[in-house]
Amino acid sequence: MTHAMLKGSNVPLEAAAVRAVLRWATGQDVPDVDVSALLLGPDGRVRSDEDFVFYNQPRHPSGKVWRLGKKRVPEGLADTIQTDLRGLPSEVDRVLLVASADDVPFHRVRSLRIQVHDAGAADDEPIAYFDITPETGAETALICGELYRRGDGWKFRAVGDGYSNGLVGLATDFGISVDESTPESGGDAPEQPLPTSPQPSVPPPAPQEPVTQPAYGYPPLPEGRPAAQPAYGYPHPVSGQPGGAQQPSYGYPQPVSAVPDPSFRLPPQGPQFQPR
Repeated sequence: MTHAMLKGSNVPLEAAAVRAVLRWATGQDVPDVDVSALLLGPDGRVRSDEDFVFYNQPRHPSGKVWRLGKKRVPEGLADTIQTDLRGLPSEVDRVLLVASADDVPFHRVRSLRIQVHDAGAADDEPIAYFDITPETGAETALICGELYRRGDGWKFRAVGDGYSNGLVGLATDFGISVDESTPESGGDAPEQPLPTSPQPSVPPPAPQEPVTQPAYGYPPLPEGRPAAQPAYGYPHPVSGQPGGAQQPSYGYPQPVSAVPDPSFRLPPQGPQFQPR
């Protein structure tokens, strides 16, 4: 038999392990919702930050409380946490079941319901369900219900209390040290601008020597450097000749000195040129 619960009511649990299923209707402008759990001691506070099971820490170190993840259901989406009640440490007195909506008010979340199932049952019929209606609509985190010890057994209570300062405010209220730079969403973190580091000082480039415009197809030469030799087929200057006398180009007769060189001798001739 399934119990339809009102705020503040409770129901005994005979199951050794239960699944708490948080579900809601999807639609345009409906925020994503995440389920979390806080394991509290008799003083109503967590023993350490490890007693917070949420999207960034999906499994308790004891292995007795863990998130099963989200899935699509006929009513919309569902996010689930499973708890092994019989295996919880004796110093854990309560397990809070929490919903958060990434700082978006819950008046935009439709048909929010928490269902408690026997994790070992063959059928999927819930033991109890609680339709959650935020008191003001401005809440961004809600305690949907709680699993708590009563004698040697456990019970589930419908709570429905809200926080307007999100999951950070709720978790802090129960002793969690929250890094507020951590995004409050199970999705991707928003992109942060990269820190800018000072750029090393770079000396200005050395001044370039002025260059003369070369002939087409030849690299430029710095000013003051001897001019390049002219292209093939043009006369070449002769070093040391006054007036810039030039050597004739290839194929033209060579200039003859006016006075023969007395030391000039013909080179040795081969046998084919020797007289017989």
